[in-house]
Amino acid sequence: MRRIVGTIVVITLKAKYFISSKELMDIKKLIEKEHFSRDEIIRMLETVSSDALLRLFERATRVRNTWCGDEVHIRGVIDISNHCESNCLFCSMREDNFSLERYRMSAPEVVEAAKRAVSKGLRTIVLSSGEDNYYDPDIISYMIYSIKQLSDVAITLALGSRGFDEYRTWKIAGADRYLLKHETANRELYRQYHNKKLQNERIQHLRYLKRIGFEAGSGILVGLPHQTNEDIADDILLASELELDKLIIEPFIPAPFTPYQNYSAADLTRCLKVIAIARIVLKDIHIATSHLIDIVSENSREIALNCGANNIFQNYTPENYSGLCEPSPGKNLNRGISRKLEQHIESIGQSISFNRGDSYKVKKLI
Repeated sequence: MRRIVGTIVVITLKAKYFISSKELMDIKKLIEKEHFSRDEIIRMLETVSSDALLRLFERATRVRNTWCGDEVHIRGVIDISNHCESNCLFCSMREDNFSLERYRMSAPEVVEAAKRAVSKGLRTIVLSSGEDNYYDPDIISYMIYSIKQLSDVAITLALGSRGFDEYRTWKIAGADRYLLKHETANRELYRQYHNKKLQNERIQHLRYLKRIGFEAGSGILVGLPHQTNEDIADDILLASELELDKLIIEPFIPAPFTPYQNYSAADLTRCLKVIAIARIVLKDIHIATSHLIDIVSENSREIALNCGANNIFQNYTPENYSGLCEPSPGKNLNRGISRKLEQHIESIGQSISFNRGDSYKVKKLI
């Protein structure tokens, strides 16, 4: 493990950084703690030396194996629509992006795509879209019911902010999880990114989803314009406060024809560092990354498994629609479970899980 993680640090750091032996000892002592203050999380986020990062990644791997075991859970994502009624400044699906070719999958198409994913052994299906109210509660309920007939699969909905009545309807229909990314805990930045929408409204939705029995997940976008280490520390603490079951950590990718198209993409080392620190702080949470991190650097999802992640989101959207939800068109992104991915997971002493991968918090309560 040391050799693999050490290689990661050498590859991902853009320059060599050195700290004194005392500073290194302080970092080693810090990351071995069980509970962390905001200032301590910020201190870890400020870590830049190769030696310190190596120890950070190793610690994250040990925490992950202790609390979550050595299984990697693959989540099959079906992007059912790229229509969106929101106008977020960073998102390729924003309503004002008139360059984007729009689509909506029919319910039978969604069920057929889920069937293909299930046939590959997947036990979690993620139905994802922009905030598209074309899909009313009945249509989504039909998808949930039909997919549930295929196998003992968990269904995650990632449909943006919807009404509380809709959440209840979908829970009754059989949905297991809801993913609602908060993106940033900084209220001022949230208003800026989302054109003055209120961040606390989304937090209220996450609390409600937990209350009615959903496994609730959220997401952090690393590298957003104007984001600071303090903001990311608050994101991690918010995940702890909400007792989230899942956290997806993804890089900011500048999308063409958006107000943020000329900003730089997130730095890979920073993304890996956030994954590792989130694991060390949050412990018994599913931490996921998606194919978006591969846009920053090839094979980065595999690398993230050495830094505390234990979930990978794989795209199972039909080929005629795939790519239309990507922030960076034209990228040749991996889809499905490749033999290369399987071999990497085996090489680091982990294995692909073919169970549902339910919340570790739920298991503790049973």
